[in-house]
Amino acid sequence: MTLNGAAAEAGPDSDTTAAELVRDELGLTGTKLACGAGVCGACTLLVDGTPTASCLLPATALAGRTVTTVEGLAGPDGPHPVQRAFAAHDAMQCGYCTPGFVVEAAAFVDRYRAEHGDLRPDRDTIADALAGHLCRCGAYEGIYAAVAAACAGEHDTDSPLPPPRAEAEDKVTGRARYTTDIRPEGCWEAVIVRSARAHARIVSVEAGDAVHVDLLGADRTVRYVGQPVLAVAAPTRALARAAAARVAVDYRDLPASLDPAAAHAPGAPVVYPTREAQNAAPSNNEGPPLPGRWRGNLRGPSGFGWRGGTAVRRVKDAANRGDRRLVAAVFRTGPQVHTALEPHSCVARWDEHGDLHLHTSTQAVVAVAEAAAKRWNLPRERVHVTAEHVGGGFGAKGGLRVEVVAAAELARAAGAPVRLVFDRAEELTDAGHRPGARLELGLLADAKGDLAALTLDAYNDGGVSTGGMVATLGLLMYGNAPRRLRDFDVLTNRPPGAPFRGPGGAQFHWALEQGVDMMAERLGEDPIALRRRWDGNPKRRALYDWAAALPVWAERSRGSGTGRFRRGVGVAAANWLYLTDPATVVDLVVEDGAVVARSAVQDIGTGSRSVITDVVRTELGLPADRVRVGVGRSGWSYAPGSNGSRTTASIGPAARDAARALREEVRRRAPGAVSGSGALDPEALKSLEGTRVSGRRRRDRGGYLTPVALPGMGAPGRGLTGAVHVMEVEVDTLLGRVRPLRCWAGISAGRMYADRLARNQCEGGVIQGIGYALYEQRRDDPVTGAVLSTTLEDYRIPGIGDTPEITVHFHEAGWEHVVGGGVGIGEVSTVGVAAAVGNAVHDATGWRPREVPIRPDRLLEGIGSR
Repeated sequence: MTLNGAAAEAGPDSDTTAAELVRDELGLTGTKLACGAGVCGACTLLVDGTPTASCLLPATALAGRTVTTVEGLAGPDGPHPVQRAFAAHDAMQCGYCTPGFVVEAAAFVDRYRAEHGDLRPDRDTIADALAGHLCRCGAYEGIYAAVAAACAGEHDTDSPLPPPRAEAEDKVTGRARYTTDIRPEGCWEAVIVRSARAHARIVSVEAGDAVHVDLLGADRTVRYVGQPVLAVAAPTRALARAAAARVAVDYRDLPASLDPAAAHAPGAPVVYPTREAQNAAPSNNEGPPLPGRWRGNLRGPSGFGWRGGTAVRRVKDAANRGDRRLVAAVFRTGPQVHTALEPHSCVARWDEHGDLHLHTSTQAVVAVAEAAAKRWNLPRERVHVTAEHVGGGFGAKGGLRVEVVAAAELARAAGAPVRLVFDRAEELTDAGHRPGARLELGLLADAKGDLAALTLDAYNDGGVSTGGMVATLGLLMYGNAPRRLRDFDVLTNRPPGAPFRGPGGAQFHWALEQGVDMMAERLGEDPIALRRRWDGNPKRRALYDWAAALPVWAERSRGSGTGRFRRGVGVAAANWLYLTDPATVVDLVVEDGAVVARSAVQDIGTGSRSVITDVVRTELGLPADRVRVGVGRSGWSYAPGSNGSRTTASIGPAARDAARALREEVRRRAPGAVSGSGALDPEALKSLEGTRVSGRRRRDRGGYLTPVALPGMGAPGRGLTGAVHVMEVEVDTLLGRVRPLRCWAGISAGRMYADRLARNQCEGGVIQGIGYALYEQRRDDPVTGAVLSTTLEDYRIPGIGDTPEITVHFHEAGWEHVVGGGVGIGEVSTVGVAAAVGNAVHDATGWRPREVPIRPDRLLEGIGSR
């Protein structure tokens, strides 16, 4: 074949795919494997100029063909205009899907310009061209802008400005290396053997002469279909699969609880029959679970309230007298699977000195290193964790997970590096999900229309996991009226949940924010005005004023329309905790005439490199080529995990402190190298080779809410971030489809360290919220407990054509007490979106959705029953 303009030869096996050939044998890892079913587009190649899903194409079909990968798109004048455009418009986040998008977009742009010249295509044309591609991070707004600009000829030459994302060039050219791209010489492949039973005792496991490691707990019990039982390794993946197929597991079946509605009924099979088993249950939350009493498969109530008895009495009295100012409703949510496009993966190696080297796709480099050192009884400095690029996480890639444990144990047994990568079925079954919930809400207004009582009972459905904190979040919204808030975990023999971008928040706001709209309707009051009156948070009040002034809000129809296609506008407010890690450190060193920053922080697509780069460059007045940043190595300075929206609020101030320390050191050693504005003379850096300083995340003015950091969460800061989302939708009342048209996202989180990246992340939060509201639903077999939605055809996440036009508004005041002036946005930008969609659907149709996803069958049944 002709590969990237040069003759190439290969002798693949008949069952090798084109993607495997290009990646594994030819080393062109820009072509990514994500779904394995031709759904996501990450593996796209140009074959004779035509975009092709290479994961479905036999490698032998490439014989005699012309093949172009993302690495081969550049021409004599440098990168392809699409590559330049994607970098300039930040049309990426984690970057795992980016090469596939770039290859497809390059073919489209070349074809479109040949036919239309330098005209900008509309959104529908771009969406049609890229319909076969998925971005789980939701970077679609940037992709629209990049493709339109490339078609208009705006990026035919290099931009004089650096791209907003520090690693953009690596991602658009395929040079960025992820864990799934790492394959050391002599590396073996590993496969996990998983339980075929929902509940059983394992009597014996026979693996023959295969190199293997047992993954069962001490009680030798499996509690869900897909639970890891054993892992095997072999020199090739085909041999590892064959060895896994030969493993014989002798089960003694136990009764299983598979239906949450029946799991806590008398006589239901118990998932955790002993206190020891209960204490070992996995958590689906980021912090330690709140105390709760166990009664069979029901754990709880847990959580806190405020004058709970008063709240219950008021609600009951209002119900007895038929008070219309009482809103009592039951809402439901289904499980939402993280399904990052880079699957969970690890490459493990033990060196000749007994040190453990782990290259893993993780959100917590330092935490994995510390946990690994503890597990294998090693000094911390002898565990080396690397996560150079991470292809998304959203909460599911924290801590020492099974892929790390299995790979490390197998590497020791095999005496060779071992690579373990989940396939998409494993990712959709056992990599975590946002738990479902049943939410019983009570809202009572007094004669003045003020909030008089709030009650919320949340029955959290996290499979075999505990830690649901949905109702508890009711402490943080709408003042201090009496409220009883109770969380219950309903245990079943189904896969465990995991923290997902605002744990509990999406479920909580789905119920509360629709309940507030129902109250506004009862009181005959504008929904934004009611929220503003109930909400004492001045930062969110500024957002209410902004939202109320939007023309779409003033011009909305205020009631269900008529005809087949009906438009509606909905609003929802949200908040989230502000967290930080005061122990964060950023190191700077002068090397080769440049300032090099190093931090153990990982970059999962949220822009850690870019934040540090921008802070150091701005503080020291240096050009782009004089600042370099290294992240994702456990041996570098301490940084937090990427969870709880605490990363930027921690590394940004530490980088600034380090830059100021370097300026003072330069001023001491070479006073003339520092200008009056504090900028460094770039040329003077050459004489300061080896100069080193460190910067720390200084304490906020007024301190924190707790005297010490909380395990896995960091230090809770003073103040809550806020969001107000306004959503316009079109409802097709014949087919039952909801199409989001436009979204306005108001965010209060202080200073944005990297404005375009922050907008990108908020746009992605809207996309994930839309997926939660309309499309995403994991389905389980009610008889066996097996997960049925095991491909991205069966589990639908939003594509570019599902993206509304999104406008992000930042309200930056109110965070002056925070070092650096800015806090996290990951959670608050997404948790209220589904409720805004639900309220818009009600505005369009008059029917109130009570369950997500708002499927066509549910919508048609709902509007038909009115």
